[in-house]
Parts: sequence; structure tokens; C-alpha cells
Amino acid sequence: MASSSSVPMRERMTEYVIGLQDAIVAGLEALDPNGPKFKRDRWERTEGGFGISTVFAVPPEPEHFASSAGGPSTTPTSVIERAGVNISVIHGNLPPAGVKQMRVEHASLPYDPNSETTLPFFAAGISLIVHPRNPHAPTVHANYRYFEITARKDSETPGKVLAWWFGGGSDLTPSYFYEKDAVHFHRTIKDACDAHGSKLYSSFKPWCDEYFYLPHRGEARGIGGLFFDDFCADVHKRIPAAEGETSERPWTQEAIFAFVRAAGDAFLPSYIPVLQCRIHTPYTPSQRRWQLVRRGRYVEFNLVYDRGTKFGLMTPGARIESILVSLPETVRWEYMTDMGADPESDEGKLLAVLKKAREWV
Repeated sequence: MASSSSVPMRERMTEYVIGLQDAIVAGLEALDPNGPKFKRDRWERTEGGFGISTVFAVPPEPEHFASSAGGPSTTPTSVIERAGVNISVIHGNLPPAGVKQMRVEHASLPYDPNSETTLPFFAAGISLIVHPRNPHAPTVHANYRYFEITARKDSETPGKVLAWWFGGGSDLTPSYFYEKDAVHFHRTIKDACDAHGSKLYSSFKPWCDEYFYLPHRGEARGIGGLFFDDFCADVHKRIPAAEGETSERPWTQEAIFAFVRAAGDAFLPSYIPVLQCRIHTPYTPSQRRWQLVRRGRYVEFNLVYDRGTKFGLMTPGARIESILVSLPETVRWEYMTDMGADPESDEGKLLAVLKKAREWV
């Protein structure tokens, strides 16, 4: 049997994200044994590759919607309102403009501005979003991915790997702030990071705070977590580690992959206990209204700023339904909303947390 290090990373990452998807879906379904199961949808990409989308949504029934005839609508009672746990394993050719963009972080890539030559690429990753129904239960997002670019080759076998890197992270977005939840979430992912380098959490946590920020609102999307990209064997400008110092960060592909697996495996223990603690908390119509307003901010970020969403929508052969499954089922925008204006209200306390990043552990 071949050793793990002799198996190409593209195959190992593919195997990992498929297994992680199964584990996360099972963990979420176990929270609500009597609720609907996730729908599984395997799709093929014409340009090369495949994906498996697993999506949770309550089936639309006429009685769930208000009618002009009057009378209250029936509210579904599932723990989750909308969720998607998706994987994609795709390959194709990167156009010259894409190669030029990626050379910013990977100077070894060949690029001729006067040539129309493309370079083969491969990408495998998992991306997930969970929107619980209860306003006291926070939304969560996570994704972990591997990307490589190879030399052109006439045969079916991939050419020499010219550049490779990992990216990903996980972040929590509450509608109501519970410090206990924030501390648990951050402590769990910090522990996963610390086992692979003392500089990882302290580098990726502020990067997350910077990335998931809405400049036009002057507030963060949530209370953060981890965010990293272009993580390979080279010196990384976001990680102040001495070159080759393995106590501060992993330096080899094998060691970085071990970190990515640890971060991915930390998802369920970082989030499920929080969800279990909040899903049965009583809530009022006003609190539901605030949750929907906050979801509006979530949508604003995803459609205006999120690089993953924009990259996905621009990718030839993109699975649009799988990309937009990150959007909540129900959302609300209010013109000049008065909710959160009182700094002593629960809504105002959340806004105060979102206005300035802080340390949780």
C-alpha cells in the first residue's frame, strides 16, 4: 500500500473533504432527528470535475405563507432554517488574466503578457453555511480548500506542480451576543491551530476580523474566527514566523495539510455545543425581526465583498445554485431601522461588539 505522502495531494484533499462533508451533515442531522434530512445532489462540471451539494431547506408548503385571505401562517419548527455543506473538485485551464493575478502571491508561475497560453489548475474544497431558525443561535460559515497549478502536458496525467496552496477558515455570526459562545468557538479553533504552530491563530484571527468587515456599515459581519489564504511552503507575509521555525508554523505541504485537517475537524466541536445551548431558547417576534435584519447584513457582505462568491460566479461552468445556497431563506432590510439604537438593549450590545474587534481567548 502506498504511503500517504506518495499519494498526490489533490487525491488526499478530495478524500478528506468528502469525509468531512459526511461527518458535518451527520452531526447537523443528529441535532434534529425528526426534521427533514439534507438533500444530496451530485453534479458534474462540463469543463472538468464534480461536486456534491448537501442542502437543508424546509419543503415549501402553502400553509407556511401568509395569505391575503388573512389568518396566521404556520411556522416550521426545524432547528435549521437553511444550510448547505458543499464540496467541489474541479479542474480546467486558468486564463492568462488569472495567471497574472495569482503571480502576485506565487512568483514562480510562468507568465507572458503577450501570450494567450493557459495553465492547468485543480481545486478541491468544502464550503458550508448554517442559518439556524432560533435568533439566539448563531449562523456559522466555514470553508477549506486546496489549489494547484501545473505545467501543460499532452497526456491525461497532470504535469509538474508549479504552485500549490491551501486556504480557508471558519467564522461565527450571532444575532444576539453571548460571550460564552464566542469564547468557546475561538478557544476550540485556537487549540486546533496551536497544535501546529504558535503563530497561526494570532495571524489568522485578525485576518478574519479584517476580511469579514462591511466598510459601508462600519461593522464586522460577526465575531470572527479564522481566515487564511495562499498558505504554502513559502514565507507568508501574514505570518511573522522565522523561516523554517516549525514551532511557529508548518512549512511543508504535509505539515500544512495536517493543520488544515485539524482546523476542519474542529468545526463540529466548535459549533455544535453552541447550537445545542441556544436552539431551545424562547424568542419573541421582535427578536426574530432583528435576526432577519442582521441576515440582511450577511447578504450584503456575501454579494458585495466576498471573494469566494465573486470568484465562483465568474468561474466558467460554475454551479450557481450551490454558490448562492449560502444566502438565508428569509431576510429583511429596514430603511433607517431603529433596532439597535439603544446601546443598553440586547441589539445595541451586539452592535457594540461588531464595531471593534476584540480578543476572545
